[in-house]
Amino acid sequence: MVRRHTTSLARRAAVAAGALAMAMAAALGTAGAAVAAAVPITHRAPAGGYEEVTIRSAMGPVKVQIQWAARGGDAALYLLDGLRARDDANGWSLETDAARQFAGDNVTLVMPVGGESSFYTDWIAPSNLNGQRTTYKWESFLTHELPDYLATRGVSRANNAVVGLSMGGSAALSLAAHHRDQFKAAGSLSGYLNLSAPGMREAIRIAMLSGGGFNADAMWGPPWGTGWLRNDPFMFAPLLADLPIYVSAASGLPGQHDNPQGVGGHVNNASAMALEALSLAQTRAFQVRLNTLGLPAQFDFPATGTHSWGYWQDELAKARPMILDALGAH
Repeated sequence: MVRRHTTSLARRAAVAAGALAMAMAAALGTAGAAVAAAVPITHRAPAGGYEEVTIRSAMGPVKVQIQWAARGGDAALYLLDGLRARDDANGWSLETDAARQFAGDNVTLVMPVGGESSFYTDWIAPSNLNGQRTTYKWESFLTHELPDYLATRGVSRANNAVVGLSMGGSAALSLAAHHRDQFKAAGSLSGYLNLSAPGMREAIRIAMLSGGGFNADAMWGPPWGTGWLRNDPFMFAPLLADLPIYVSAASGLPGQHDNPQGVGGHVNNASAMALEALSLAQTRAFQVRLNTLGLPAQFDFPATGTHSWGYWQDELAKARPMILDALGAH
């Protein structure tokens, strides 16, 4: 990605514009002043530019990587990370060419940073197994605080899509299902879409312990809690009616992006094969569920592919036409 910085002249113009707006609000009365204070007046980055911003949230400051729409459009695509999301950068920016894929399109890429083992949901409490100090509130951030900020930069609150991989796959469908006023399309790449299946809640519990020592009970409560059902795509599938959806999972067999080196590489590759095979079973069950409900969706099941970034990059490229069509962002 190429960073583009606004000039000092543009910054001075933004400050002047903000001062003028507040003065006008004061002249119009206290109600106008309150609105000006609550909604900062800012100027968007140059069309197609790249920025890293920090946004205040109930969890504390959250870093977000943003590639602005090529021609200043109001559409946005949120890209969600996997279980081992890092604190320094979103995996889509580090491991894929997502920025290049959408560089010429009139859609803003929004890549939030952090959220390891969070499932991008609002937790009940901080995880008590790893000393977490704050309670994850990712759904609130992605549906309130983040769009509030983006709205000050010209991005619509109602013309968005969300795509995630693995952990982010089920989260993307959940966000879209429960916030239809915000998201017009959604995608799950190698996601786990039947969380109520036998053994899945135990598997998630183990995965979260290995991915940062997080306690799943602090997320949605005990396995019989209603939070698990609310975030299970298999259960909330009816809420996805009339929503353009792209869903994919590969066979788990090694393919063109697999080239393990050494013992560690082969161990990781074996894990990626098993994870993808499980995702395939989950995704097939979800496909049957949608078919039973009479809900259309675009599915892709490549003959080869493991649970790894090269294949998710390929699948994002396949989902791109559907996303652009849904957002009117060509």
